[in-house]
Amino acid sequence: MNKVNIIMAAYNGEKYIKDQIESILHNSFENWVLWIFDDGSKDQTESIIKKYIQQYPQKIRYYRNNTNKGVTRNFLEGVKLVTQLNNQEENEKKHNHYYMFCDQDDVWMGEKIFKTLKQMKKAEKRYGSEKPVAVFTDAIVVDEKLNIQQSSFYKTSNLNTNRRDLAHMLMENKLIGCTIMFNGALADRLDVIPKNARYHDWWIALIASAIGHITYLKEGTLLYRQHENNVVGNQSFLTYVKNRISNLHKQKEILDITIKQAREFYNIFEKDLTGNKKALVYDFVHIKENSWFMRRKLILSKGYLKTGLIRNIGLLLLI
Repeated sequence: MNKVNIIMAAYNGEKYIKDQIESILHNSFENWVLWIFDDGSKDQTESIIKKYIQQYPQKIRYYRNNTNKGVTRNFLEGVKLVTQLNNQEENEKKHNHYYMFCDQDDVWMGEKIFKTLKQMKKAEKRYGSEKPVAVFTDAIVVDEKLNIQQSSFYKTSNLNTNRRDLAHMLMENKLIGCTIMFNGALADRLDVIPKNARYHDWWIALIASAIGHITYLKEGTLLYRQHENNVVGNQSFLTYVKNRISNLHKQKEILDITIKQAREFYNIFEKDLTGNKKALVYDFVHIKENSWFMRRKLILSKGYLKTGLIRNIGLLLLI
């Protein structure tokens, strides 16, 4: 039987976490376990969660981190721990386990788990369950009171969901963490937790695009709540452009961090990469060692591109 492990990273979430937990409880797919990793909340988050555990002791697990890890490491280490626990269960078949990321402040649609798992099963039928597979979906952007602001995250942010190949993923992440599901074969690849991953969803995207497959479900499966405390949130394309133009120095630093992430990815997965993909990651990692002309030539010839003309003009100016 398919089992879905929902990994929630929590931190001072008392304002919205009830809504999120309730939405998961009311999902049509019922064979799930919610694993909550609290990154040291100082509000009533822990007490709220423990009340739910009393009501649903078989459905909710709670772990409180000894130190604040930050959202990316909290998510990835959470998956690693859950994977280890699942692999220890003698009667559990690894290929029947699936994993979803979950933010503390969103609201899931009632068919989110079912529809995402259905898409996952289609992908595994095509590529095989032994291959790392990730599925991501669209999201409905709402304000803090759940009023709809945009019907599609990807339309608002002007991100091309068809550009899911490794070259594009090295330069620009397309996956929203709170929409992702990935299989046990991918979860097993998190035995080494990166120190330089920019975001947990980006790291999953790199693994899937490099040694597995990514598929997209063009449907909003959750209400993606935007509020003053979002760690990473939605922004319009116009806002994105304004922010980049106003701080070019910061954009160069971000590009360097992106290359640093790729370098660690290469060091961890070098043996798993096929010839073409190995060369693709290697060239990206060393791109700044080339001349002004060659850097731009590599961007264009290898396809290390972002979405849209404006983003890519900015990239070619910065590299």
